[in-house]
Amino acid sequence: MKFVIQRVTEASVTIDQTVVGKIGKGFLTLIGISDTDTKEIADKMIKKMLGLRIFDDANGRTNLSLDSVQGELLLVSQFTLYADCRKGNRPSFIRAGAPDMAEKMYEYIVEKCRQSYHVETGAFGADMKIQLLNDGPFTVILDSDELWG
Repeated sequence: MKFVIQRVTEASVTIDQTVVGKIGKGFLTLIGISDTDTKEIADKMIKKMLGLRIFDDANGRTNLSLDSVQGELLLVSQFTLYADCRKGNRPSFIRAGAPDMAEKMYEYIVEKCRQSYHVETGAFGADMKIQLLNDGPFTVILDSDELWG
């Protein structure tokens, strides 16, 4: 599982010229799911993401978590995080999770996060346009293979 977490002052997702999700200060998180991912892995990734202390405190140090700043989440599925570009110039997505399984895992992640935070989403498998104001810029990549291999 891969999370690309961008600290934002605002972000939105548009589908067919309609804004379907919009947040203020918080995280825009792109979520990639592989065929080997489980709910246990998702739980660890969620815990790590929500615990990240990447917001500035009064002294300008990245010392505050999403909870500390009353931040919001915009969670967007993105199978292209599993692009394999080792051969040729056309990426392979063979490591991305099968759509049915990946959608269930994505929905699981969304529901777990909604237990504690305001969460907005895109739509799984849709052609989405994402706008964001990256704060910093500050982007963190979490990869479950690297964290817990």
